[in-house]
Amino acid sequence: MGKTKFSTLLGATAFVAIGGSAFAGEFDGVLIQAKLIGGQQYEALYSRIAEWEAETGAKVEIISKKNHFELDKEFKSDLAAGTLGWCVGSNHSSFASQYPNLYTDLMPYLPAGFIDEYVPSNVEASKIGDALVMLPRAQFDVSVLYYLKSAYADADNQAAYKAETGRDLAPPDTWDEYKAQAIFFTDAPNFYGTQYAGKDEAIVGRYYEMVIAEGGQLFNDDWSPAFNSDAGKSALAWFVDLYQAGAVPPGTTSYLWDDLGQGFASGTIALNLDWPGWAGFFNGEDTSKAAGDVGVIVQPQGSAGIRTGWSGHHGFSVTEKCDNKKAAASLVAWLTNEDSQILESSGGSLPTRTAVWEHVSEAAKSDPFRAEAIAAFKEGASHSFPAPQTPYWIEATNLIYPELQAAILGDKTIDDALADAAEAVDEMMQENGVY
Repeated sequence: MGKTKFSTLLGATAFVAIGGSAFAGEFDGVLIQAKLIGGQQYEALYSRIAEWEAETGAKVEIISKKNHFELDKEFKSDLAAGTLGWCVGSNHSSFASQYPNLYTDLMPYLPAGFIDEYVPSNVEASKIGDALVMLPRAQFDVSVLYYLKSAYADADNQAAYKAETGRDLAPPDTWDEYKAQAIFFTDAPNFYGTQYAGKDEAIVGRYYEMVIAEGGQLFNDDWSPAFNSDAGKSALAWFVDLYQAGAVPPGTTSYLWDDLGQGFASGTIALNLDWPGWAGFFNGEDTSKAAGDVGVIVQPQGSAGIRTGWSGHHGFSVTEKCDNKKAAASLVAWLTNEDSQILESSGGSLPTRTAVWEHVSEAAKSDPFRAEAIAAFKEGASHSFPAPQTPYWIEATNLIYPELQAAILGDKTIDDALADAAEAVDEMMQENGVY
């Protein structure tokens, strides 16, 4: 028996212990309410819920389907109000540390050895202390560079760029080159050089990785703010310069991930730093006007010679207040099992199960675009680093992002915006007794 087939059989055997035919009908009459992340790229996975219902006899009611930023607000509201009757929630390694009392330890509901099928680093990042509060799905995230090949193949573009810069036109390896090319390609309002998420944790995460690429840090070792620095100012200038040059759509400061995904798929954006899960969507003939014209390379590097690499992973959790944790854990395991991860990875997502990496590598051999994307994300992952590991990460981002927006829109200078953001974060950390 080949290694991949053996791994698949092993995964299926382990899963049967907590859901599937061995427990056919055991959860008859059980209703599992869930709050899940929404978006086109997640619907294929959710279609598998009906299979789990048929196997177990339980029913799933999705009572909320929103992006993680909106779910975060909803979870906090539920915690404050004590309205925690639902059982399964989407989670993310960047958000999980905020909820030390929301989710249960999944280990008592998993058979021995089941968790060993996941990539160890993803498992460790799914814990709060020793408690496994999330099962990782095939959504390990690190952003690389998607670009339109036609923009670089165009002879007029090549000649004009050479005349303007003295350099040959090729996909950028540095963030300075990226900015210059984004400005060069822009033909507003019909075509823009690039785009970026402009609010919430999304822009702060992007800013964070740019600060790292410029040789700085967002926080000092004691969690005091460190971004009001030369590196922090250089990183923010990148966002400001692109906006002020009109090289990004005017609505950029209100954009989140779905907006960016639809933007690049419209074929009107030349350069796009984005996540693995969008790869299949961007190159899908039924979903994207850019299909067949998409190139994928490793993310650029900053002036410090460091590539951006802010990363994390998605998962599913079970609430501490759930009245049938066994059934809920069975659903969570089903949504992250080998078949589920194979399905998600077919769209470009990076798996968090070891055996599925073998499947992805084998499938890429017959698909040149997928092979290109997998190679880029594999290299990109080698430069990855997590969001700052503090329970106050999201609270800090809520203080930082309005100041970044103010600088981008020209309402404040870069110096004033970062000084005000650092002061607000410092005050918040001290109020919470961090230092």
